[in-house]
Amino acid sequence: MIRSALLLSLFALVGTGLLSLTYEATHERIAQNERDELIRNLHKIISPDKHDNDIFHDTIEIQHPYLLGTEKPVTVYRARKNGVPVTAVFSSIAPNGYNGTIKLLIGIDTKGQLTGVRVIAHRETPGLGDAIEAERSDWILGFKGKSLLKPAEKDWKVKKDGGFFDQFTGATITPRAIVKAVKNTLLYYKLNKHLIYSTKQQGSGNTHE
Repeated sequence: MIRSALLLSLFALVGTGLLSLTYEATHERIAQNERDELIRNLHKIISPDKHDNDIFHDTIEIQHPYLLGTEKPVTVYRARKNGVPVTAVFSSIAPNGYNGTIKLLIGIDTKGQLTGVRVIAHRETPGLGDAIEAERSDWILGFKGKSLLKPAEKDWKVKKDGGFFDQFTGATITPRAIVKAVKNTLLYYKLNKHLIYSTKQQGSGNTHE
């Protein structure tokens, strides 16, 4: 009887250990896949040949609920070439999508021009709002090269609202939310450019507003 109980306990311990190992391995694999996908998206915004630093780790955390769309800290990935700043990529949020928040990567070079914008997560309506994905339409690619001067700041709206940017047939809320989020991120950069590259990287625990 005692022997059976000991065997059952042993089997239980072994089973628990195997489950724990499986969970850890799966969790690490998922985390690595997410990192790889993030790096791929970063390189769509800033080409690998344009920087020579580890952009994934040269980061800072910033906060500005109104301009960056969230109360939480936002990560900025900083690209440099020979130690010289090249591009800052903001993980901004468009809070007013049709079905909730839209997570973005927004690249801005040192002249205040967009190097690219990508949607990395959303819940917009398939067949309508999901045209914000680069794989589904070239709409998101149209931000490249734009700035607060081109078009003029007052024109950073969809055409339905009297602005410069196209909306989608049957879906205005989604592109409107992204245009506003991109404009606000450009405004944040304009106001805080001097801090973006001078602030010590995230590992030092720096967060600024």
